[in-house]
Amino acid sequence: MIRQRANFDWMLKELADGAPGVEMVVVLSADGLRLARYGGDQDAADRVAAACAGVQSLAGAVAQELPYSDGEMQMVLIELKGGYFYLMAAGDNAYLAVLSDMTCEPGRMSGMMRDLVVRIGAHLTTPPRRNGQAV
Repeated sequence: MIRQRANFDWMLKELADGAPGVEMVVVLSADGLRLARYGGDQDAADRVAAACAGVQSLAGAVAQELPYSDGEMQMVLIELKGGYFYLMAAGDNAYLAVLSDMTCEPGRMSGMMRDLVVRIGAHLTTPPRRNGQAV
């Protein structure tokens, strides 16, 4: 799944600990498979990863309508009652998602996510799959 296997747990923990109110951090493939997580339970992380596939697809479709866009989603921020949802492109076919409560300041979190992606984005690249196998 991840081209270069590594333990990202400490980096995801660092992201979560770096801002107040972070509930869950998930690294996922473009097709919605959870690759890593910090916080929350495994089933919730799987549901978030699956939902993120739809969000990034929707964002890409909207991006196609912008005249100078390359059609690729860079970041989505959704304000929810009681919290925020962040989704950021994190490498080829990989994304970083964060769920937080309202105490997490969106500008700070998006900057922290961008910094993490710069540090580990190349390691998060996931190859395309056919019939469940990497090609």
